[in-house]
Parts: sequence; C-alpha cells; structure tokens
Amino acid sequence: MLKRRRIKHTKTLAERLADEAARCREEARALSPGRRREMLLRRARQDETAMQIDAWLQSPGLRAPT
Repeated sequence: MLKRRRIKHTKTLAERLADEAARCREEARALSPGRRREMLLRRARQDETAMQIDAWLQSPGLRAPT
C-alpha cells in the first residue's frame, strides 16, 4: 500500500491562494494576448474566488447552533 505524503503548511490557505493569484497575474502581465495568458488570468480569478469562499466558510455567521 502507498504511504500518504504529509505536508506541514507554514502559510494559511488564504495566504497560499493570494500568493498564487499574484504570481499568475504577474506572469500573465508579461505575456502577449493568447491562450496561455487567458488560462493564467482564469486561474487567478479562481484563486480569488476560493479565497472569498474560504473567508465565507470561516465567518462566525455560519457556526452550528449550540
């Protein structure tokens, strides 16, 4: 059986998503219009949406009743 790889993250999910979105936007800025540039911009938007969803899920308004 395969062993599961364990990774200890030093940054939060939101920080990792923000870094990835910024990296994608920076790389897209250097490219001319085309498919690769559009894919990078799409990935940046997906990362930003994931950050918003994560923040929404972490908000205190979504706690289960006690």
